[in-house]
Amino acid sequence: MSNAIAGLQPKLFWHYFAALSRIPRPSRHEQQAARFVLQVAEQFGLEAEMDACGNVLVRKPATPGRETVPGICLQSHLDMVCEKNQDKVHDFFQDPIELVRSGPVLMANGTTLGADNGVGVAASLAVLADRNVKHGPLEFLFTVEEEIGLTGALNLTPGMVKSRTLLNLDSEEEGAVYVGCAGGRDSIGTWRPRLEEAPAASVAAVLAVKGLKGGHSGLDIDKGLGNAIKTLNRVVLRLAELGARLSALDGGKMRNAIPRECRGLVYLPKEQVEEAQALVARLEAESRAELQPVDPELVVTMILADPSQAGSVLSLEDQERICQSIAALPSGVIRMSGDIPGLVETSSNVSVVATGASEITLVTSQRSSVATRLDEVAQSVAAIFTLGGAQVQQSDGYPGWKPNLDSPILKTAQGCYRALFDRELKVKAVHAGLECGILGERVPGLDMISFGPTLEAVHSPDEKIYIDSVGKFWAFLVAILEAR
Repeated sequence: MSNAIAGLQPKLFWHYFAALSRIPRPSRHEQQAARFVLQVAEQFGLEAEMDACGNVLVRKPATPGRETVPGICLQSHLDMVCEKNQDKVHDFFQDPIELVRSGPVLMANGTTLGADNGVGVAASLAVLADRNVKHGPLEFLFTVEEEIGLTGALNLTPGMVKSRTLLNLDSEEEGAVYVGCAGGRDSIGTWRPRLEEAPAASVAAVLAVKGLKGGHSGLDIDKGLGNAIKTLNRVVLRLAELGARLSALDGGKMRNAIPRECRGLVYLPKEQVEEAQALVARLEAESRAELQPVDPELVVTMILADPSQAGSVLSLEDQERICQSIAALPSGVIRMSGDIPGLVETSSNVSVVATGASEITLVTSQRSSVATRLDEVAQSVAAIFTLGGAQVQQSDGYPGWKPNLDSPILKTAQGCYRALFDRELKVKAVHAGLECGILGERVPGLDMISFGPTLEAVHSPDEKIYIDSVGKFWAFLVAILEAR
């Protein structure tokens, strides 16, 4: 047992959370985690199956005397976002997550924690293993590839889930239950720029933006956090006024994360190096001042590379097209909801830029709880890419989840929370792509809510789970199951 969870309650939950943290589970590589779930199911003699996509479903019979109670499905996803600090040595395909307790929170050492959605998986396994919880027929659905496009939910085998009530355990605020979510779509621009030899009398310089918090491109999009790609692009545009030529631009790792770091390689006229260094320092100060209230650790650097280094640069025309496109792309909140106070309705995020041997690719993601607004912002992004000379590819996306305030399971949850804690449960919608929207289409007639303990800074190495909130989350989950 990890020392970080020693003595924590509920014991079964933390046991499975720690066990899962030792299992590598990047998106598209959830096989070990799926095998672990199947092994736990076999340990308790439960029926289990895996579909062609890799989703796992486990069935647990009702507690004696409760066989006629309507069934409930507990749903979570097996994969996690894999982000680490630049100086952290960690292989997400082999190394376990190192858990660290820090006062009231549990974190990881320099990496994402995987509480999104290790919390849901651990809670499901704890219910599966706990013989003291009284319940009707239960199903436990563990999906794959949620973090890279909700692939498991989209490809769930029809008829696999028999329940018509679902508890999604992938929300991040104790005391709140979610009854709606945004739909989303990715828009990708690809340039195949013409390359030239770097000017003879030039010096290679590596630009870097780091120190930003990053975060979830839906849940954190309204926090005003810095975007490393947008920040570095501002620097490149200003350096271009001194004759800088762009060779490469790379930043961000996940389509659904606000990028924390970005690196660029430029070639500068030798006579402009000193002025360029002063300019970068000024731009760092300006950007730090802008972000000081919300993202104060920004660092922008320029380090001269090996003077003998030779390389290629983008043609001036292509450099202009690419940098101006990045500057024009929206990244942040576009519209707030007129129906639910404080809810982001529509947003867009510049997520990942990557330079290959012959192309530069830029990934963006759009979200909205209104389908027509999602279409509109995606069209705007596509137009910017097209005007900037990029080839555009857009995903089919995923549907939103329309709130149903008359939901029977919502009424049950509200009553349970009131009885447990003598206060009202907050009913919310979330500006993120929960699997509920898709599952509601795949399983007709599904009545759903989503809830969880309190997490912060998911999708970043600052991800944390508030330990005390786990006990409340567990008591709430058990109460719902026993109330049916």
